[in-house]
Amino acid sequence: MPSPAFALSGTPGLGPCLGLCSNGHVDSVPGTRYAKADDGVHIAYQVFGQGPFDLVVIPGFISHVELAWEDETLARALRRLGSFSRVIMFDKRGTGLSDRTERLPDVDRRMLDIEAVMHAVGSEQAALFAVSEGGPMAILFAAAHPERTRGLVLVATYARITACSDYPIGMPTEQLYESAEYLEPGWGTGVGLAGWAPSVASDPGARESFARLQRLAASPGSAMALMSSYMDIDVRPALPLVHAPTLVVHRTGDRMVPVAHGRYLCEHIDAARLVELPGTDHFWWTEDTGQALDEVEEFLTGARSAPEADRVLASVLFTDIVDSTHRAVELGDREWKLLLNRHDALAERQVSRHGGRLVKTTGDGILATFDGPARSVRCARAISDGARSLGIAVRAGVHTGEVELRGDDIAGLGVNIAARIEGLAQPGEVLVSRTVTDLVAGSGLDFDDRGEHDLKGVPGRWQLFAARP
Repeated sequence: MPSPAFALSGTPGLGPCLGLCSNGHVDSVPGTRYAKADDGVHIAYQVFGQGPFDLVVIPGFISHVELAWEDETLARALRRLGSFSRVIMFDKRGTGLSDRTERLPDVDRRMLDIEAVMHAVGSEQAALFAVSEGGPMAILFAAAHPERTRGLVLVATYARITACSDYPIGMPTEQLYESAEYLEPGWGTGVGLAGWAPSVASDPGARESFARLQRLAASPGSAMALMSSYMDIDVRPALPLVHAPTLVVHRTGDRMVPVAHGRYLCEHIDAARLVELPGTDHFWWTEDTGQALDEVEEFLTGARSAPEADRVLASVLFTDIVDSTHRAVELGDREWKLLLNRHDALAERQVSRHGGRLVKTTGDGILATFDGPARSVRCARAISDGARSLGIAVRAGVHTGEVELRGDDIAGLGVNIAARIEGLAQPGEVLVSRTVTDLVAGSGLDFDDRGEHDLKGVPGRWQLFAARP
């Protein structure tokens, strides 16, 4: 069965505005706006980051600027770009949230998308970060507008995809049509993930995210039409006219666009630099994304970020007062505030006693981290026991995983998992993930199996356990 022959550049977001934290990370999700191209087509775009120069991110086959933020791995990669630049990200015409068009856009018309979003945000000059099918339009733009192109980063892309007599490294046209025939019946189910991203192909959550992207970014007919239009692209004549500093990044085992295409670009663009990375994924945000982004940042800024201890393993504890709204109404504002103060003092005292760090109070609960999972479970039980003496019931959720440090706050998938687990706990219950029970074996803590559960926004099924009193 043939693998799909084209690549994706966006995966599963939402949201209003977006800025940077004090440590340079994007701290919320950007709002989507529309720019109107010269031919009347509306292009959906987002802007985020506060770096000293503009970086236009040009997607590949299909994309969806809002869904991109639902994939934590992709969102992290985008935040990294936003840490050293002002990023302008958009959906090309015909896909995502941008207008569908009656006629298939040629590469010249696709260039209008770049011009439209740059004009909309007042960008006179920008570096271009172009992925896969976004590469040819970036190459043409750089050749046609050298004064507006600060630099060019070409990721897993090509000048021409199909083979011909003077371009034998391309794919046979028949093979590409076979790939389209393979993709069309299963479009919207995550079909082709093994070709686009072998490293996550066996992950049910990754497949469902990819399936959702397929459904929301393009209908089966639109997707196949777009694939057909890419077969006619050939920007080889423009390569000698590109004079902007150029970085070509390509994984050596890329199944969608073989590395020979990247080498060709480097050979035909003056002074271009090629970085070949190990790996097989075509998605730029999977496998060792950090290494690729190190190269990109150094190329665009002249320096790499100093390694930061911004991701650590921690045991995350969330607690929540059960029926807090009802109790607040029952007690009245003054008495409820006094009760909350006593609860917060209790929680803070127990977190400190068990060697944890109180990250913040959440109105009717707390978020805390611990170096050891056993201490986090014991602390949760102590808070729950103490809460009963106050006449309230507290539920708690604990998970051990990687968290992202954001100043005094924390974020990341590990935090989300702990929050989802806490939401499933019963009054007075301390509910934990399988990761926690595996790590505390031999600690004297006992647990009751609560079965497998879906955690909203988290891939896979999760086995949960309740700590015994």
